[in-house]
Amino acid sequence: MWLTGLSGAGKSTVSARLRELFHDASILAAFLDGDVLRAWFAADAGHDHQTRLRLAQSYAALCQELAGRGINVVCSTISMFHSVRRWNRAHNRRYVEIYLRVPREELIRRDPKGLYARRDGKMIGIDTLFEEPDDPDLVIDNHGAMDAESAAEAILAMIAARKEDL
Repeated sequence: MWLTGLSGAGKSTVSARLRELFHDASILAAFLDGDVLRAWFAADAGHDHQTRLRLAQSYAALCQELAGRGINVVCSTISMFHSVRRWNRAHNRRYVEIYLRVPREELIRRDPKGLYARRDGKMIGIDTLFEEPDDPDLVIDNHGAMDAESAAEAILAMIAARKEDL
């Protein structure tokens, strides 16, 4: 599962709730967070287009490797490139893409990391290109009445409807 959305869309929060639901259902999965992956593998890397693309491709390859070994993988990352998401779909038989969509005004209001307030010319979706997913399996408008619990339950319901084994 590839959870994507802009910074502040709730990817990490929804993933944390999804992890609890998986645990309660005895579903084993590796949960990977884009911020943690960057800290592990490229903490000192830049934020230019090529570096972001290279890292996104690395995350996709890691997920493919784990999934190829029979491990359920949930990766929460901004995933700003069509090419990476298309590669995932072409190379992962059970690939599921979930887009957490949040209006820009709400992202700026939330701003849990202070990124939108800082606006150093590198804000994805505002100052740099975010290629909005063009064919996600599920779109969750993650604002207003939607909370992490409801979003996680919607993801599980979608998986169950697809009759995917987890």
